[in-house]
Amino acid sequence: MRPFWRSFWASIFAYIVLSAFVVLIINVVIFSLAGTLIESKEFKISKNSYLEMNLDFNIQERSGIETSNNLQNPISKSYGIHEVISILEKAENDEEIKGIVLKISKVNMGLSTIDNLRNALKDFKKSGKFIVGYEENFSLGAYYLSSVSENLYLYPEGMIDFRGLGSELMFFKKAIDKLDLDVQIIRGKENKFKGAVEPFMYEKMSSENRIQIQNLLDDVWLNMTNNIKESRNISLEKLNLIADSIYSYNAIGCQHQNLVDGLIYEDQLDSIIRMKMKIDEDQDFHKVSFKKYLQNNSVKTPLVFGKEIVNKTGNIAIVYAVGDIISGESNNGSMGSKTIVKAVNKAKNDSSIKAVVLRVNSPGGSALASDVIWRSIEKTKEVKPVIVSMGDVAASGGYYISCGADRIFAEPNTITGSIGVFGMIPNFGKMMENKIGITFDRVETNEHAAFSMFGELDKKELSTFQKGVDEIYDTFISKVANGRDGLKKSDVHQIAKGRVWSGKEALNIQLIDEIGTLNSAIIYAANKVGINEDGIQIIQFPKVKNDELLELLSSIEFQSKSQNEISELIKNINNKFNKSVKSSVGKDKFQTIFPFEIRIF
Repeated sequence: MRPFWRSFWASIFAYIVLSAFVVLIINVVIFSLAGTLIESKEFKISKNSYLEMNLDFNIQERSGIETSNNLQNPISKSYGIHEVISILEKAENDEEIKGIVLKISKVNMGLSTIDNLRNALKDFKKSGKFIVGYEENFSLGAYYLSSVSENLYLYPEGMIDFRGLGSELMFFKKAIDKLDLDVQIIRGKENKFKGAVEPFMYEKMSSENRIQIQNLLDDVWLNMTNNIKESRNISLEKLNLIADSIYSYNAIGCQHQNLVDGLIYEDQLDSIIRMKMKIDEDQDFHKVSFKKYLQNNSVKTPLVFGKEIVNKTGNIAIVYAVGDIISGESNNGSMGSKTIVKAVNKAKNDSSIKAVVLRVNSPGGSALASDVIWRSIEKTKEVKPVIVSMGDVAASGGYYISCGADRIFAEPNTITGSIGVFGMIPNFGKMMENKIGITFDRVETNEHAAFSMFGELDKKELSTFQKGVDEIYDTFISKVANGRDGLKKSDVHQIAKGRVWSGKEALNIQLIDEIGTLNSAIIYAANKVGINEDGIQIIQFPKVKNDELLELLSSIEFQSKSQNEISELIKNINNKFNKSVKSSVGKDKFQTIFPFEIRIF
C-alpha cells in the first residue's frame, strides 16, 4: 500500500503545481490584456509634446510577430518601414507633436531601409518642426541617421564610430581540410564573381570578389558621405580625413570636426527642447515614446495613400517577396514559391485590382523556386501591369523574379544583380571514415543510382551537374535579356557572371529602369492604369495572420536584452555559417543566391 499512496500524493502534488502554473499564465495574459486595453484607451497626446525615437524595436519590410530561441526576448513585434514612415507623416500633421528627439546609439537595418527612414525624417523637418539628436555614443549607422537633425549633441565623454565601411567574410576552407570534409563546387559559365561558394574553396577572397565588394562599399560610402555633407555642411574630403585619422575617437574631436553641434549632459537637453518649443521655464512639456505613438496609430494607419486607407480591398496590390527563396510554403523569414505564386494569382484574378507592385527584398535562393515565381509574374503581365520595387537587396534569385516586370524601381543603395548560379555537393564519406570509423558501401542496379553525400562524384556525375548549372545560367541570362528592352543575351552575360551592383550602378547598365522608392513604384503603377494619386487604394499580399496571443505577449517588455561579447560572437558565427551552408543542404540542388550581406550598425 505504501507505494500506492506515495504515487497518489505525488500525482496530487504535481496536479496542484501544474494547475497553479496554468492559472498564473492565464492571469498574466488577462492582466496584460487588460493593461494593454486600458493603456490604449488612455493614450492621449498632451499639449507641447515631442516624440522620442530610440529604435528600441525591429524595423523590417513588413510588420509582424517574430519569435526566436533567445530567452531574453523570445517574442517581439517588428514594424514595417513603410508603416513607420506613414506614422512619421501623421506626426508631421499632428498639432500636438512639436518635434522629434533622436536618441539612437545603434541601428540594425539594411542600407535602403536606413535611407528610407532618414528621408522621412528630412521630410518631417521640412514641415517646420524640430529634430534634435543626442546620444552618449554613436555607431556609424546611428550617426548617419541622426545627422539629419538640425542640432546634434554628444555626451562630453562620448565618441562617434566614424571610420568608414568595411566588410569581413568568414572562410571555412582550412576547417574543411582539417575535418577531411570535401565540398564539390560547381559554378555557371564564367561565374567568377559568384562569391557565395568562396568560403568553401579559398582561405581568402578572390580578386574578383574583392573588386566587387570594394566597388559596392565605395558606392555606398559615397552616398552616405554626400548625405552627411548636405546635413552637416562638411566637405567629402574632410569627412574622409576624419574617417582615416579617427578624429572622432573622443567627444572633443567630434565637436572640433563639426560632427556635432555641442557636448552636453542629458539633463541639459530639456532646456534645448524648451527653446525649440519656444516655451517658458514654468510651462510643462511632454515626452511621448515613438514606439508607443507607433503602436497606438499603426492599426489605424497601415499604409496611407490618397484619401482612404484600405486593408481588405484595393485597386493596387503590393505583393511582398521577402527573404530567401525556397520551394513550397513560406516559413521562418523565407519566401516559398507556392505562397508567393498564390498571392500573385490572387492579385491577377481580382478584377478590382488594376496593377501589381512586387516588392522584392531577397538575396535569392533556389533556382527552381525562382523560376516558378518568375512564371507567375509573366502570366500576370498578360492581364495587368506588374511593377517591381526593390528594397535593401534584390540579387540573384531576387533579380530573377524581378527581371520580367514592366518596370523596375530600385533605391540608390539597393544591392542587385548577382546574376549567376552555383551548386554545392558535400562529401562526408572521408570525414566519417577517418574521424569516427564509419564507412559506406553500395549496391545499385545502374551506374549512378546510389549517388549520395558520402561518396565523391565521378567524372560523369560531375559533368552532368556542371551541364545542369550552365543550362540554368543560360536560362537566367536569356530571361533577363527578354525582360530588359535594349539588352542582348551577350550584353547580359558581360554584366552578369555573378557580379553584384548598387542601384545606381544597375541603372547605368540597364538592369533597372528608375531610382525610386516603393511609393514611386505605386504611383507609377497607378498612373499606368489611369488612377490618380488620391484614388489609390492599397491591398497587400500575402496576407499576414498574427496569433492574437503572440501579439499580446510581444507587447510585454523584457527587462534584459543585453548580451556579452562572447555570446554575441558565437551568435554571429552561427548566423554566418548557417547562411553559407544552408544552400548545400536544401531541397533544391542549384542555387541563385547573393554571396554576402551588408548591414550598417
